[in-house]
Amino acid sequence: MINSLVTVPSGILQIPSSVLDPLHFSLIVPTYNESGNIEKIIKILTGILDQQFPDNYELIIVDDDSKDLTWQIAYSLMPEYPHLRVMRRTEEQGLSTAVIRGWQAANGDILGVIDGDLQHPPEVLVNLLLGISQGADLSVASRHVEGGGVSDWSLARRILSRGAQMLGLVILPRVIGRVSDPMSGYFMVRRSSIAQKTLNPLGYKILIEVLGRGDIETIAEVGYTFQERQQGESKVTWRQYQEYIFHLLRLRFSTGRLGRIRRKIDFPFGRFVNFALVGLSGVVIDMGILYLLHGVAHLGLTRSAVLAGELAIINNFLWNDLWTFGDISRAQRSPSQIFKRFSKFNIICLMGLIIKVLILNFFFNFFHLNAYLANFLAILIVTVWNFWLNLKLSWRVTQINK
Repeated sequence: MINSLVTVPSGILQIPSSVLDPLHFSLIVPTYNESGNIEKIIKILTGILDQQFPDNYELIIVDDDSKDLTWQIAYSLMPEYPHLRVMRRTEEQGLSTAVIRGWQAANGDILGVIDGDLQHPPEVLVNLLLGISQGADLSVASRHVEGGGVSDWSLARRILSRGAQMLGLVILPRVIGRVSDPMSGYFMVRRSSIAQKTLNPLGYKILIEVLGRGDIETIAEVGYTFQERQQGESKVTWRQYQEYIFHLLRLRFSTGRLGRIRRKIDFPFGRFVNFALVGLSGVVIDMGILYLLHGVAHLGLTRSAVLAGELAIINNFLWNDLWTFGDISRAQRSPSQIFKRFSKFNIICLMGLIIKVLILNFFFNFFHLNAYLANFLAILIVTVWNFWLNLKLSWRVTQINK
């Protein structure tokens, strides 16, 4: 084996259906600042896999350019472990994309993932592999079946985990309901079940993406006890819960019946969902400033609505430029291009603001609705207006310089 870093795949997140040098199994370990764990987990995993598949597997560490040089430690171990490969990512970050990039570079017919922090007990790999050998397309380690559990979670964390699963069942029942632990990050899947599927994950829950977009018929579940960290710090944040919700919504609008409708009418529902979610943050700002100016400072309703709306516009532009249309704006980063986008966005949204104020006053003066309810309804009406014109004018794919 040549001791060199694995080239990071680029382009769309799609697993090839065949490889030049096929192996039976490829296990991906995504890492970030795991220098205290990496040597131990490599030793344990190779010990297990050497017994299961002598010379017919690979262990791929995919590191997001850790500040503690996790990738360098793993790289130094390659001469000792001939089936170890190391990928260092410097342009992308995120657990889900790290797993997919690892799978893109992998040679295995079976593709697996395990965390690099030793919270997933490595010995469970044997049972997961047994599920695949018995015909399953997907084999998942679950905390919620016989033999599963969590070692020392607080009540709050247990409630958050179960709450996230219940929310998933409401938004994506036919996907989330297929497994007992859709939040699991410890599983393996047949290459043929996800090959040539364009994956589009958000956040760190890659299993949901596999279930939602893959051709998964038979599923095996294996119990395991989630362990507390031995080294390093937990990476679970509120942002990850937020991304989980956004991911559910994106899958809901891009798969199943809604996805088929979206493809037929050729409307970018994915972007629209992002745009609408950004708009929700603008609603909070809009409604809050309106309350302060009109309800507290007793400024006129129209002037209050205009000032509140403009502050919301600035907020929405920043988030849309970074996220909703980020794939486009990243290719247009000069100050003049950013200013041009902001100017167009502002003009379009100001036009929408005029429409919103007219609708607001119409509801308030003619239907005698509460001022805040009237403002909220007006915002909903102009959201589609703002999205469609900004899609066509402010962020245009044709402006990207190839």
